[in-house]
Amino acid sequence: MRVAVLVEEKYQVLEVWYPYYRLREEGVETVMLGTGRFSSYPSKEGYPAPEELSIKKADANYFDGVVIPGGWAPDFLRRHRQINEFVKKMHKQEKLVASICHGGWVLVSANILNGKKATCFSAIKDDVINAGAEYLDDEVIVDGNIITSRRPDDLPAFCREMIKFLKRSG
Repeated sequence: MRVAVLVEEKYQVLEVWYPYYRLREEGVETVMLGTGRFSSYPSKEGYPAPEELSIKKADANYFDGVVIPGGWAPDFLRRHRQINEFVKKMHKQEKLVASICHGGWVLVSANILNGKKATCFSAIKDDVINAGAEYLDDEVIVDGNIITSRRPDDLPAFCREMIKFLKRSG
């Protein structure tokens, strides 16, 4: 199994590294997938995340899932058509699409939330609702292949549901 973890500048440290290593503990190959702007992306606190693969060279068929962390990174990620298309293709192929916190912005821009149940950081709930989702204020929501959580405190439940999904589909 192979999962892409999206990275861009100003990412939330825990929301990138916790899933990255937790999935590796389960034997899942994790790949830091960036926009191609940098070879390494600084978190909000400056902690670097190396770009292991650029979206310019990425093929959604090669992956079994994608993790979209929060922080301010999703605002940069969603500006890239190729990122949105990658996420949309993963969704259409019924692969794992997991988003936490502000990561919901990428789901909005990929146009995959209409008719879905989802959660996110409360500051972007109106965006998620306006994209056609039913917003629920729960630690984790699973709606088909889309798994969403609100904030770093939800990471244990978020990772648990991602692992369950990957074990079922793999």
